[in-house]
Amino acid sequence: MQLVTLQQPKRIVFGDGALQQAAEIVDLGIRRVLVVTSTPIVSLARPLVQALEKRGASVSVYGTVDSEPSIALFETVFEVARSVDPDAVVGIGGGSPLDVAKLVAALHGSGQGIRDVFGIGLVKGRKAHLVCLPTTAGTGSEVSPNAVFLDEADQLKKGVVSPFLVPDAAYVDPLLTHSMPASVTAASGVDAMVHCIEAFANRFAHPTVDLYAARGIQLISAHVARAVKHPDDAVAREKMALGSLYGGLCLGPVNTAAVHALAYPLGGEFKITHGVSNSLLLRHVIEFNLPAAFGRYAEIARMMGIEGTGSDEKVARLGQQRMVEICEECRLPSRMSQLGVPEQAVPRMAKAAMTVTRLLKNNPREVTEEDAERIYRAAL
Repeated sequence: MQLVTLQQPKRIVFGDGALQQAAEIVDLGIRRVLVVTSTPIVSLARPLVQALEKRGASVSVYGTVDSEPSIALFETVFEVARSVDPDAVVGIGGGSPLDVAKLVAALHGSGQGIRDVFGIGLVKGRKAHLVCLPTTAGTGSEVSPNAVFLDEADQLKKGVVSPFLVPDAAYVDPLLTHSMPASVTAASGVDAMVHCIEAFANRFAHPTVDLYAARGIQLISAHVARAVKHPDDAVAREKMALGSLYGGLCLGPVNTAAVHALAYPLGGEFKITHGVSNSLLLRHVIEFNLPAAFGRYAEIARMMGIEGTGSDEKVARLGQQRMVEICEECRLPSRMSQLGVPEQAVPRMAKAAMTVTRLLKNNPREVTEEDAERIYRAAL
């Protein structure tokens, strides 16, 4: 059995009301807090801000991380951190505010800049306490060692991977997800499902991570469409929050693979949201991967409720079809051309995707640039 390293927050609080409990960080001697969030979430964050202030902390809020984070956006928030000099950085929102908060906390006072740390293991340390609260059931960033940013110059998303990006504490409050629009619920939910699928069908899959991936697949496949169609369904929201958490716990030790790698150029050049990019490519990457891992994909199919008998290939293909149905039930677009991606972009997207080696190396089947082009064309 190969080595695996599990990197997780020291404290994970899950359940309704976790938001208010996050104010307990003041008891650690925290006095200056920078809260990083987005415009739609500022009002949801207010009770936490008030609770922190009531306990004696000075709180500054940067509340306009309203798009998938770019280097320029990071630099703006980083400058705010320099003026605030926070003891703690709190990220609350979807993956974008959380990723910005994580890297701000890690680089504040370090002498490093964002371009110094793209890659694996390049962050030198972290002085500020780091807390994350997700408001979507999707990215799993609240428990992962990863942060992803758009490099505008290269039109490509680039990752920072470091144990110093693992928050000190994650507070997962399903109540925070109730106000998410259907489109966000759908895209982030499918993203979380793909985290689990790609962790399970992965060259470096490991039994300790399979537990999280399998349970995440079960929960998300059964509840994501229900959460999209019935946003006030408390049970669906709770199960999605838990499934997303499990997906996030897969990201450090195993991570994702070709679906995510090929999704990056869609976000980088065409600004297609990450979850939607994954949904567009999912069936086509699975089709490419199946011959290399019929057994693993058959197991995934059974986790999704497929009761078919017969060969692993037959069951795996039924599972692939179920993935397509879930994306359709969530009303996600099915073709890249629907979102303005032209055929002539395929070669440069394939070339860009091949640079995402930290994910491609995990894929159960080797992906060449020509393979990437074929997958993109199938998704057009």
